[in-house]
Amino acid sequence: MIRVNVLGVSVLGPGLPGWVDSVPILTGVQDWTYAEAIPPPPALLPANERRRAGLLIRLAMAVAEEAVAMAGIPLNVPRGVFACSNGDGVVLDAILRSMAAPEGQISPTLFHNSVHNAVAANWMIGVGSMRPATSIGMHDDTFAAGLLKAAAEAAHEGEMLLFCTYDAPMPEPLNAKRVTAFPFAVALVMAPADVPSGEARPPLARLTLRYAGGRSEPEAWFPKMPGPRSLVTGNPAARGLRLLEAIASGSADRFALPLAGGRVEVEVTP
Repeated sequence: MIRVNVLGVSVLGPGLPGWVDSVPILTGVQDWTYAEAIPPPPALLPANERRRAGLLIRLAMAVAEEAVAMAGIPLNVPRGVFACSNGDGVVLDAILRSMAAPEGQISPTLFHNSVHNAVAANWMIGVGSMRPATSIGMHDDTFAAGLLKAAAEAAHEGEMLLFCTYDAPMPEPLNAKRVTAFPFAVALVMAPADVPSGEARPPLARLTLRYAGGRSEPEAWFPKMPGPRSLVTGNPAARGLRLLEAIASGSADRFALPLAGGRVEVEVTP
């Protein structure tokens, strides 16, 4: 069993423009309607890096900053786990096209942003952090893998941790082979359940996680609200919506997320 407290949370996706505006939708008070998610330029980055920041970096940094600010701690305090299924498809597409061109030259800037930990590196640079950070990817199960890794690390190390998961559509023809319908990102700030969190704000919820054999039942982890429910198959990061609903409503919930050949059992306590 792994137990952690959630100190901060954020979401950015179609019709979910940040945590404060998304709570009425996640709790059923307000109907969900599709609206494009447009993350702002990351003000935390130096001007040159800000200009080069693509959609994926902007998406991840927007939710990470909101979640850490909600936790009431300095941005450079938590360790980091960054989870992404596709990586930066725009950069990958540009590199592949460069390789296929007669001259075959690849821009150093493109190569710099092609690695899977580019988002984590930009966050750490932006907030001036020297804390450990991990980047992880596991196809459709990326949210579950990242959540389990983040909670286990926070509990084992006894420190606060930022979990940030994000994905965005890739250009064609890549997107036809790995369909991602829209940008989506989720961030959580966690702390070990049995360790005082100092100056951080009171927890929003407690999570109890356990890995078990056997895949979860189909759709058992889908959101309860009909609007957000339509998002879960369009982006791997949207698999976090059931968890966000429980946190937003302050209610208890239990569900299991598929992970490899097994499942991550999640219990949410207000």
